Amino acid sequence: METLTFDSADLAATEDFLSRAYARMRIGSSTPEATRTRIRRSAIAPVSVDELALDFEMSYSVTPLGRVCLCVVHEGTVRDHGFPGVENDTFGPGDVVLFAPPDLPYSGRIHHARYTITMLDPALLAQVAAGPDGSGPVRLTGHRPRSAVAARQLGHAIGHLRDHVLCDPGTADQPLIAATAGQYLAASVLNAFPNTALSEPTATDRRDAHPEMLRRALAYIDDHAGQPVTVADIAAAAHVTARALQYAFRRHLDTTPLAHLRRVRLAHAHHDLVAAHPGGGETVTSIAARWGFHHPGRFAALYRNTYRRTPHATLSDG
Repeated sequence: METLTFDSADLAATEDFLSRAYARMRIGSSTPEATRTRIRRSAIAPVSVDELALDFEMSYSVTPLGRVCLCVVHEGTVRDHGFPGVENDTFGPGDVVLFAPPDLPYSGRIHHARYTITMLDPALLAQVAAGPDGSGPVRLTGHRPRSAVAARQLGHAIGHLRDHVLCDPGTADQPLIAATAGQYLAASVLNAFPNTALSEPTATDRRDAHPEMLRRALAYIDDHAGQPVTVADIAAAAHVTARALQYAFRRHLDTTPLAHLRRVRLAHAHHDLVAAHPGGGETVTSIAARWGFHHPGRFAALYRNTYRRTPHATLSDG
């Protein structure tokens, strides 16, 4: 896990830091004598969450980031924001927006604002959904969420990532935690913004969703449950598109590939809890994190619903 902090009232130092932390940019201010900037970044391999506070008005002109960059405004405003195809947009407290497509430059002005910047690799979108041709890149086609409800849900997802995953380096550094967190955020982004992913199966997808394909997918999940696994990985192993895979799991098992993967990982966590020796150093939290469960309370609830006892009780009886 990476952490990064910055606190300066020097505009040139701020421009240099932002250029290194994001992409090459130019910034300016009408009040260069008062330009304090505070930034704190928490990051794991696929995603980063930055908390920023600017106590002044700052103009910005940024080269393409190459990443999906989301902004959640808490205080103040962002004005005259634009990129090719969008001009002079303004957003304020409670707004969640995509700053720009990963391959386009953008510019605007920040007015005495406190906001969160979340960035993720665009490839994560294709790991949880299929593009128009069943594979390949998935693009966001709008910079505003579909609705106020979608915006709030994405804001909650970002807050959950920041407050329950990235707050604990020991947990965030677990490979399955990082992979699960990235997929969770990518799915939340696709749910919030209009995009090119096709969710409904085509006629070919329906034809491919047969039991033999499903057996290949289940075998792959069983063999790779201890590794970072995406929907795209499972679909590739089963030789079908992600849409066909999702359709097959819904049709034959009334679940999703990732929900089934979670159940398999829960079974492994149960096995480790049973096998652990009391006082041997293993904890419920460490075992849960090993199998990709980063929220202790949610893990305990899922475990209790499945095994009719608490994980602590299982560990104590080991």
